[in-house]
Amino acid sequence: MQGYAHERLLRTNRFSRPGHSYLITCVIKDRHPVFSDFHIGRMLVSEMKRLHNSDVVNSLAWVIMPDHFHWLLELKSGSLATLMQSLKGGSSFAINKAYGAKKLTWQKGYHDRRVRVEDDLAEMVRYVIANPVRAGLVEHKGDYPLWDCVWTWDVL
Repeated sequence: MQGYAHERLLRTNRFSRPGHSYLITCVIKDRHPVFSDFHIGRMLVSEMKRLHNSDVVNSLAWVIMPDHFHWLLELKSGSLATLMQSLKGGSSFAINKAYGAKKLTWQKGYHDRRVRVEDDLAEMVRYVIANPVRAGLVEHKGDYPLWDCVWTWDVL
């Protein structure tokens, strides 16, 4: 098995592998609510879509909260460490350049949970997209602008 330089950032005894699905959570440094600005949130979404379109990941569901995001994905190539380095670096560069200031700084690391066969994928999607409701940001998940998933409303 090939090792990756940042695999140590995965939880103990964990490694990432293409073909597996993961729920990733990543937080802004000091929980600063950078993504309360819709336009900054959309810039993160653009970076996620770039990675999806380049066949690095298959995005299953995501939500951008004011100070963090959740991303349910299938890793198609590379490692989670490489993916997160690309996402964090690319989004920070684009956002900071657009705003002419150090607007976005990520907290070190990320939380990952590999989706196992026994996990209910639809339930994980519901968890991801219901975050804004649980946080009291909106009353109904459809009212929140920064989320998406590959399933239709009848599944959710």
